[in-house]
Amino acid sequence: MTNSKRQKEKKLPLTLTFILNFGAALLVLVLVQLFVAKIYQVPSESMEQTLEVGDRIVANRIGLHFSAPENGDIVVFSEPGDWNDASSVEKPSALKSVVRGIGDVTGVGPSNTHYLVKRIIGSPLDTVECCTVEGSLLRNGEPVEEPYLFEDFEFVSGSIDCTDAARSPRCFGPVKVPEGHYLVMGDHRSRSADSVADCRMLPSGEGSECAKFVPEADVVGEVAAVIWPFGNLGAP
Repeated sequence: MTNSKRQKEKKLPLTLTFILNFGAALLVLVLVQLFVAKIYQVPSESMEQTLEVGDRIVANRIGLHFSAPENGDIVVFSEPGDWNDASSVEKPSALKSVVRGIGDVTGVGPSNTHYLVKRIIGSPLDTVECCTVEGSLLRNGEPVEEPYLFEDFEFVSGSIDCTDAARSPRCFGPVKVPEGHYLVMGDHRSRSADSVADCRMLPSGEGSECAKFVPEADVVGEVAAVIWPFGNLGAP
């Protein structure tokens, strides 16, 4: 083999090889987080005890390309402008702003977009209200079983219920979910700034004007699993 051929077959410098490999790995990570799955952190206690504050969760993004989320699914969504969740009120430092800007572009790490985690209670065109005589949620006139509930608002039939005399904070609606939107609520019902937070305690039949809904386009994925801490590993 001639010297010229040997020179052509020389390996790339180690530094350049590292940069190329790192860039390729980063590109794969970005594509995975943009289109397949992404890691988020649970921002508040509204989903206790299904999800704890600080849990790292994986949101399945690819599933949205094949089917829409359903009632009962736990989803991550970008906070609508009228939501006003208390945990989103923060003025980041200059460094955090830069880091979040990178996250906006790459899909990796923190972002300037604030994300929330809730459970879908009403799908497009559903009517949701509370409560039955026993204090249960109603969807399209049928009671909803909610074994995941944690510390709901106080409700005592005949004493603290949905009558005008002694109205429970659990009561709201009926609320009609618009087409292309979702009604979401937290499992820790009494500590959740959710779709019907502004509807509670209003007179029965007040309508849907008080409710806040999540547009389909703002849903980024269904929560598939908790990956940290190890004690909470698994599907929620």
